[in-house]
Amino acid sequence: MSIRSQLLKGILDGCILAVIAEESVYGYELSRKLQQVGLSDVSEGTIYPVLLRLQKNGMIEGEMRPSDSGPNRKYYDITAQGEEALEMIQEEWRILVNPVNELLQRGRINERETDD
Repeated sequence: MSIRSQLLKGILDGCILAVIAEESVYGYELSRKLQQVGLSDVSEGTIYPVLLRLQKNGMIEGEMRPSDSGPNRKYYDITAQGEEALEMIQEEWRILVNPVNELLQRGRINERETDD
């Protein structure tokens, strides 16, 4: 498993909750939305187990709805518990992102200084 995949696995729940918080989506549509923002590594095969776990944990609800182009689709909506979890993930991300960026950028600066 690549480093990118490992990092993404740790934050994927939050990314999925963030998309569902914006609007009801079905699995394939969710996959497309994640890819549109640059998360091209996220396949449908990765998304569905996360959706099942989030639903089992009460963070999202699934509902079968008719489709204009084929069979019914399962649309997912965020629950109040999911909104609370998303807010917590967002806060934890804000706390982590700046120090991690600072440390990683510092490492790059130190490499340049030793190369000079």
